[in-house]
Amino acid sequence: MNHPVFDLEGAAATLRGRLAEADRVLITAGAGLSAAAGYDYGDEDRFRELFPALHGLGLRSRYLVGVPLPPELLWGYWAVHIRDIRFSPAPNPLYQQLRALVGETDHWVMTSNVDGLFARNGFAPDRIFTPQGDYGRYQCATPCTPAVWDSEPLVARLLAAYDPGTGAVCDPGALPRCPNCGGEVEINVRVGPEFVDAPYLPARRGLQDWLGAAPSGTRLLILEFGAGFNTPGVIRWPGEQLTRRLPRARLVRVNPTRPETPADLGDRALPVPVDAQRLLDALTATHPAPEPPVASWRPRSSR
Repeated sequence: MNHPVFDLEGAAATLRGRLAEADRVLITAGAGLSAAAGYDYGDEDRFRELFPALHGLGLRSRYLVGVPLPPELLWGYWAVHIRDIRFSPAPNPLYQQLRALVGETDHWVMTSNVDGLFARNGFAPDRIFTPQGDYGRYQCATPCTPAVWDSEPLVARLLAAYDPGTGAVCDPGALPRCPNCGGEVEINVRVGPEFVDAPYLPARRGLQDWLGAAPSGTRLLILEFGAGFNTPGVIRWPGEQLTRRLPRARLVRVNPTRPETPADLGDRALPVPVDAQRLLDALTATHPAPEPPVASWRPRSSR
């Protein structure tokens, strides 16, 4: 069966028009956006490069939730993984392109990604809602307290005791314990009911207030990148529901494998079956983007 050829330039032109018309932009993002930016958890070559010992044990990707590793291997993995994903100082060109794309339009971000890439590339940290957590924090595994702690010093301590040859943290004293109760700890990301969500509640309220305070007739553009069906209730479905609820909202879904949009949204939803990098390159090919604003951005008033 023949499939229609996707008109990327046409989609880019449509998106340019919708951006120009939008009073507000909500960027929503799943794992596909960070994968397009070079952080693909399923990349076996990168996994082998970073975790040779774990690769030798038969593991092939960074999706290690539920894999029964002894603490010294588990925390060796976390230290290397988080340093690479969360604390790399290098700017990311794709995220900077995206920041330049929205420019001075009033905007918020909601993402299931826990890598901090939005805040590290020019988006205002107090306008980013990360409901799934942040690799930059850790918590008690019980939890005994709603407190969380900065993971950067923990990662530095683990790496100082890390042996790349064995993939293990060699000094048992470097393994983390809860500062409050002395029990086990885990990275502050949503895996089960033990997840401490207190750090993310202010951003959730801020986003809800921003959406609720929009003047009648506000033209909201939802730009969704790389959100599939692993956790559709976090990013994908809320964007669809928001588009239904607001008559002048429009949704652009950028996803190379699952771009389909609900039929009831009609032409208010634009499916774009490519990854974020291809779309952003098409957008800037004939309309070069300005330099991304600094993170201290504050919104212009809505029209």
